[in-house]
Amino acid sequence: MDATDRKLLALLADDAETAYRDLGERLGLSAPSVFERVKKLKAQGVIKRNTIAIDGEAIGRPLLAFVHVNTEGWGKSPELMAIQDDPRIEEIHAVAGDTCLIIKVRCESTKALEQLLKRIYDVPGVQGTRSYIALNTYLERNARTELVEPEMADA
Repeated sequence: MDATDRKLLALLADDAETAYRDLGERLGLSAPSVFERVKKLKAQGVIKRNTIAIDGEAIGRPLLAFVHVNTEGWGKSPELMAIQDDPRIEEIHAVAGDTCLIIKVRCESTKALEQLLKRIYDVPGVQGTRSYIALNTYLERNARTELVEPEMADA
């Protein structure tokens, strides 16, 4: 992956619907050249999928919460992974630290969060949860390709 690929990924991360012609103009490439680069990045697995960002409040799910789940053993079990079928579950992460999994959820209300927590508690092996409700979101984005140079400490 070269610097142009990284710039292309940064542009697509901001708006995956940008036309190849427009991307080409911003990168100094032709539209077919951009198309070939995108095709290559998809084949390499760098671009996993094209998606959209949906406003949770606009679809009736204004409550954003992060649920820390403590389990027996490693945490990932077929029974626990089955909760991903619930449309309120946005992300599931295995983590290091004082919990096993962190689940990002968007719910209609605190009552809906309570019902979802009950479903999680009912999974065999779940020992407990801690929920953190987001009051506001200041930054939410996909992975970025821009490289930031670390600041050099003054000697």
